[in-house]
Amino acid sequence: MTYDTTAPGSAPDPYAVPAPLDLRADVVDLTAAVCDVASVSGDEARLADAVEAALRGYEHLEVLRDGDSVVARTNLGLPRRVVVAGHLDTVPIADRPDQPGTPNVPTWRTVEGDDEVLWGRGTVDMKGGVAVALALAARVGGDLTATADVTWVFYDNEEVAAHLNGLGRLVRGHPGWLAGDFAILGEPTAAGIEGGCNGTLRVEVRVPGVTAHSARSWMGRNAIHDTTPVLARLAAYEPRSVDVDGLVYREGLNAVGIRGGIAGNVIPDECVVTVNYRFAPDLTLAQAEAHVREVFDGYEVTVTDAAGGARPGLTHSLAAEFVEAVLGRAGGAPTAKLGWTDVARFAELGVPAVNFGPGDPLLAHKDDERCPVSQIRTCYDALLSWLTKDTSAS
Repeated sequence: MTYDTTAPGSAPDPYAVPAPLDLRADVVDLTAAVCDVASVSGDEARLADAVEAALRGYEHLEVLRDGDSVVARTNLGLPRRVVVAGHLDTVPIADRPDQPGTPNVPTWRTVEGDDEVLWGRGTVDMKGGVAVALALAARVGGDLTATADVTWVFYDNEEVAAHLNGLGRLVRGHPGWLAGDFAILGEPTAAGIEGGCNGTLRVEVRVPGVTAHSARSWMGRNAIHDTTPVLARLAAYEPRSVDVDGLVYREGLNAVGIRGGIAGNVIPDECVVTVNYRFAPDLTLAQAEAHVREVFDGYEVTVTDAAGGARPGLTHSLAAEFVEAVLGRAGGAPTAKLGWTDVARFAELGVPAVNFGPGDPLLAHKDDERCPVSQIRTCYDALLSWLTKDTSAS
């Protein structure tokens, strides 16, 4: 069974000024409303405006803004402070898998077995986590007694180069806004807890050549042909699986782009292979870079983007308490976050952090991005119980 969240012909325009967000609405409906506002990296202003306006409607929150990042916090004088963060941006909108030519925003829903599924860009990465945080921000420290002061952070430009990251901008310009004893990042974890994260390093490997007319190719040296040893090294590379503080992180070294060529009748004098190294958090950025340079010894290697990883940090008292509250009764255990997330930025600030949010991380960025609504409710209920003295379900 498939049905749209709106009547035929009345689907919201994802690029229009959105209707006000109702933070008291059902958390799944709120997730759909947040997803229905297009906010591809660099174009988050509409959603940031809506988030700011909604949060300013609550007297128990102090609301701050920097660019398209919005911070709201309680100031109740409690002995501990928890930071709950999530990014507002998504990767570019794509076509619906069931309707080629129709964009995957706005959202739509299906029923699968006993569960409902919310489909569309951002449902996994990571507007489900954002909606959970917004719904809780309206209540924790307001009509519900808080067990900790909470800082809610909604930021821009996470899906692009590290130097554009909105949370990084807040770290540089307003570190006090992010102060806390423990942080929860609402990245997709299928409602489990993922500790730490891998680091990421992107480099360009340059292969030189000599130009010539393609009719007299022997007068030159074809740089594209000469990339064969570079690709062979990548194909033969065996990535590590590393146990870091009890969680196993799997690495990867992969070509993610290649460019070369001048014209259809010219032997190219340069070919550039872009390589992404996802490395375990037992390595520093300097060590990761040194490893990549060793793999491509003999070639010019230029680092274009880099962000360090984060160790699990699960031995911290608040982290252990959170794990026990969320997973203890079910007998589950945290796992490693294999992608990079902003828990690394909190680690740099000395704030232990975990990933916890709805959505299967394997569906992040895919055209068929979708999230079971039960995971959205599970995350909402778990955080509601842990952050307040109220244990009621959503």
